[in-house]
Parts: sequence; structure tokens; C-alpha cells
Amino acid sequence: MDNRSNNGGHSTAGKAGRPSQRDELKAIDLASPHVENAFITIAEIMINPDENSKDRIAASKILIEYGCGKPEQNVNSNLNINNFDLKEVLKFDNIKP
Repeated sequence: MDNRSNNGGHSTAGKAGRPSQRDELKAIDLASPHVENAFITIAEIMINPDENSKDRIAASKILIEYGCGKPEQNVNSNLNINNFDLKEVLKFDNIKP
């Protein structure tokens, strides 16, 4: 069963994935006039001591990420389990044909 009954019987072909560039530009045009007010609202939540602390932290995080950029994230790819090194198992350069 392809679950078309869950979407009114219509095919979802061509509907998945990223929106078209035209749709993205339209969304940017619609949102642009409200950006300054959005940042003002976020800043007001951040500095208001009567707001929930979780909301104040979330507002602070948004302002920092947009103002300074998200910090670089590093992923530790060293995986050892009981002195078993997964990288040694996955080395393919030692395989002889």
C-alpha cells in the first residue's frame, strides 16, 4: 500500500524535497518586512525577567546565532569499545585482491 489514502488519494510525486527557488524568494519577500519586529520581540523576551527562563534562553540563543553565527561543531569520530577500534576494522587499504 502506498498510503495515498492518507493524502486524499493524490500522488506525492514531484512534491517532496526542497521548495522551488521561486517559492523561496516569495517567502523571503513576504517575511522581510517583519524581520526587524521579530528581532525586537525576541530581544524583549530575552530581557524581560517576568518571562519563562526557557523562553529567555531560547530568545538569547536565537539572537546570538543570527548575530554571531552558529559555533562550529566538531564530531569525535574515534569509536573504541572495550579496546576494539572500529577504524581498524574499516580500513580497506590493507585488503589485497
